[in-house]
Amino acid sequence: MNDILKSLERTILERREAEPETSYVASLRAKGRAKMAEKLGEEATEAVIAAVLDDKAGMTGEAADLLFHLMVLLADMDLSLDDVTAELARREGLSGLEEKAARGAN
Repeated sequence: MNDILKSLERTILERREAEPETSYVASLRAKGRAKMAEKLGEEATEAVIAAVLDDKAGMTGEAADLLFHLMVLLADMDLSLDDVTAELARREGLSGLEEKAARGAN
């Protein structure tokens, strides 16, 4: 799984520099971070709807869209999947409740 995500991450980074008329990633970048965040929110909402409807096929597609748009936004913020996986590794073994409480303390 990691191979396809790394491949997608490389593609996103390459296409950010393309002409907006020829690349969806470049067109999102041209519209700015707020638009990227809006698209991420739209995909998250669509994933929630698919989950509530118990639509497995729909959820699979929406999850893919959600990951894609998250990765576009991460790239715009000069963050990578490695940054995210490092944070997940940091949290590994922590109770979700403890981790959440620790974030509130900061």
